Amino acid sequence: MEVVNEYITPIDAVTYSIKKGFVPNMRVEGRFYVNDALKELVFEELASSKTVSGEGGFIPAVKQIANVASLPGIVGCSLGMPDIHSGYGFAIGNVAAFDMKDPEAIVSPGGVGFDINCGVRLIRTNLSEKDVLPVKEELAQALFDHIPVGVGSKGMIPTQMKDLNEALEMGIDWSIREGYGWAEDKEHCEEYGRMLTADPNKVSQRAKKRGLPQLGTLGSGNHYVEVQVVDEIFDKMAASKMGIDYTGQIVIFIHSGSRGLGHQVATDALVQMQKAMSRDGIQLNDKQLACARIQSEEGQDYLKAMAAAANYAWVNRQSMTFLVRQAFAKIFDSTPEDLDMQLIYDVSHNIAKVEDHMVNGELKSLLVHRKGSTRAFPPHHPLIPVDYQFTGQPILIGGTMGTCSYILTGTEKGMTETFGSTCHGAGRALSRNKSRRTMTHTDVLDELKKKGISIRVASPKLIMEEAPDSYKDVTEVVDTCHAAGISKKCAKLRPIAVIKG
Repeated sequence: MEVVNEYITPIDAVTYSIKKGFVPNMRVEGRFYVNDALKELVFEELASSKTVSGEGGFIPAVKQIANVASLPGIVGCSLGMPDIHSGYGFAIGNVAAFDMKDPEAIVSPGGVGFDINCGVRLIRTNLSEKDVLPVKEELAQALFDHIPVGVGSKGMIPTQMKDLNEALEMGIDWSIREGYGWAEDKEHCEEYGRMLTADPNKVSQRAKKRGLPQLGTLGSGNHYVEVQVVDEIFDKMAASKMGIDYTGQIVIFIHSGSRGLGHQVATDALVQMQKAMSRDGIQLNDKQLACARIQSEEGQDYLKAMAAAANYAWVNRQSMTFLVRQAFAKIFDSTPEDLDMQLIYDVSHNIAKVEDHMVNGELKSLLVHRKGSTRAFPPHHPLIPVDYQFTGQPILIGGTMGTCSYILTGTEKGMTETFGSTCHGAGRALSRNKSRRTMTHTDVLDELKKKGISIRVASPKLIMEEAPDSYKDVTEVVDTCHAAGISKKCAKLRPIAVIKG
């Protein structure tokens, strides 16, 4: 720990700096956000690691932040959010920005993740908890029946390859055209639910074959649909702009991504980037940081395929929104419109996007990688909806299965310090294998039942991996972001029904 103390120093109560020299070749410093409750997990992971190079073992999140700081073209700091934990190449919770005008600057699939545009959306209703409690079990079953879940699940939205190619190019515009969305849904999506740089021709046939049957499916792992109750409101003005008016109001949280298609896009790109690195002489601290120059053919091909996968994820979440609206309408013998099932917002937390940011007093065009991190733009930013111009962008922070979730809003400080980024969820404290060894699925189900949470799960034995004890405390994560000023608490939500793969 002596070496850690030499290079890792506190800036304030929740911010730590990683000085150059902690790992070789650092071009900028690292920075991460943790409070007293979270820092022990971060430093424990660092102390227990067996390797620095990544050969033959995992690399702890703090070293991954530092390794990212060594990548060509990086500006500002390599950043770690409070939910940070070790991942592939980049840590999950890592944010890094690269100068688009620097010919050496790179794009790295490890900085986006395999589940491209994994993200969350929140739908409001005009129902209260007392409306839902008498039919909670029927509602949970209706959602489970409507939404295909689990490994290998197939979608109920009929699609041919022609439809898939159009969805990859058009994103949510395809969903609206086909009748699976409302025109106003688009206004409340990050990037308006469509990345215009998408090119379906850059997505391999193998990726398309994986994605074709999965459109409109939840998948497994940490993906879920939750019926939630507004438990506490911290910022009444911001909440009211979102249509959240009182505690006890019912909302629905959807967490999913680009399924097998996104995974294949990332896998395909990593193969091409190994060749590009060899050609261009790019040296890395960790081979999992495989990358290519942004302006190279490989870099551009990946960005176009990634954008198409991101569009797929928006269509996927929109398709599930359609199915959720149908399930609620059936149980309450109403229509989605009469139930006021408006989309509050949809955020991405595995994506790379070109954005304008101030760096050392100069406006620069940057490729911002956010992996396990959420965009958090402040009030008056031109890229957030008119509805939220005075409050800042809504940020949706999912808890773990059966724990609370949060709505935050973006801040000016976040724009300055973190390229307009904040946390994305609770963040793992235990690996999936360790979770399976330490608890049984019946323990987890019994605990949820005691809390009065209805659950429908396709693979009961997999839910140990997603048990609350496997994750950090989401409240500590959110409180750290709030204390750091990089986002601001708006409302707290608690689940009453969970649908999982």
